[in-house]
Formats: sequence, C-alpha cells, structure tokens
Amino acid sequence: MSSVLYSVEGGVATIMLDRPEARNALNGAMCDALCEAAKRAAADAAVRLVLVRGNGPVFCAGADVKERQGMGKEQVRERRLKGFAAYGALEALPMPAIAVVQGAALGSGVEIAAACDFIVALPDATFGTPEALRGTVGATQRLPRVLGKRLAKDLMFTGRRLTAEEARDAGFVARVFPHENFESALQEIISIVVAAPPAAMRLAKRCIDRGVELDPQGALELELEAIDEQLASGQWMGKS
Repeated sequence: MSSVLYSVEGGVATIMLDRPEARNALNGAMCDALCEAAKRAAADAAVRLVLVRGNGPVFCAGADVKERQGMGKEQVRERRLKGFAAYGALEALPMPAIAVVQGAALGSGVEIAAACDFIVALPDATFGTPEALRGTVGATQRLPRVLGKRLAKDLMFTGRRLTAEEARDAGFVARVFPHENFESALQEIISIVVAAPPAAMRLAKRCIDRGVELDPQGALELELEAIDEQLASGQWMGKS
C-alpha cells in the first residue's frame, strides 16, 4: 500500500501522509511517494492549490528510526538525499501549497510543513527538531530562515517544542483555528485561493520565493518580469 495518498477535487490536490500506525513517520518509500505526488500536482494545469495533510492524530513524527536500524553509512546518506528530494519537490510546487498540521510535527514533519507556502494548524499542533539530541543532523536550514537562528537553535539544542500559538507568534504558522470550526475556516481559505487567477498566484509565488534571495533592485526586476509576463498573456486584472 502507498504511504502517501493523492487526490484532486475542485482544483485542490491533497497529498496525505498515510502511515497512521507509525505516526506518519517518514521512511524511504514515503520520500519517493511524496516526490511523485508533488511532481504529479506540479504537472497538472487543473490544480490551483495543494494541501499537505497527515492521516490520524499526528502530522508526522519525524524520520522512521526503525528503518534506520542496521543501515550503513552510504544507506543513511542515500536515505537523507531522498528526504531532501521530497522536501525540495514540495517547495518547488508552482502553485500555492498549504500544510495542514494537527498533533506533532517533528524533524521531517517540520521540514515537510516548512516546504509549503504557509501552515494552518489545530491548537494541539506542536513543532520540534530533536535531531541533534538523537545524535543525528537535520532540519538545520529551513527553520532558521523562518524563525531566526537563535530560536531555531533553542529548539535543536534543547528539544523544546513550540505550541501552535507559539509557532504562530514566531511566524512559522500562519493561522490557528479551533477544532470546532477548523474545516470550515480552512475551506474559506481554499475557496479564496482556488477562485483567484491561477497565473497571478503562480507568478506571485515565484516573485516572493526568488525575490527574497535577491537584492532589492534584483527583486524589483523580477517582479517587473512577472508583470510583463502577465500583461503579455492578456490576463492582467482577469481580462482577456
């Protein structure tokens, strides 16, 4: 059985981590399946939004430590490269992607959520990066870029977990909705994104993602290129 479920409905692709019996711990097969699902969504012109969710009470408890037992050095390195490829494929999605987080998101779970454009969480969500405390190295790049290096080091060095509210206050989580109206609040976000002009959404995402890596002048030039592209398409302000 696949460790990742993929479905599309109404312009929304849902990528579901589906190892609830293992708290959706990330193994090599799931890495491959995540890559495949992300590439499938990226290639589908009908998909306007991607949701990444976890089946069960936990979003993702981190890497599958049982899989790691007995691995040699090259196998460990190969498995890490699979993880990098999975996170990269999610991050490279041309359309908006939202991580929907309930329960724990640890290690690889944080990486998966951080690879999405923003995170919507339930109040019971927690976020942590315990790799160094377990004698491994990982999750050292995306989190500092969002939280800043000092808070990221606090999580990495002490095992501290951020609550959903703390993660929101730190800028990692965009919104926290209570259980009783979570799905309706999420659906409202989905409806807004899906109804928006898809080309404009993709161009805006590209400008933000690439622009933050450039100096101000380079970022403005990137935005102007996007404006010219949208004008040339005849879809400026939704007009054709």
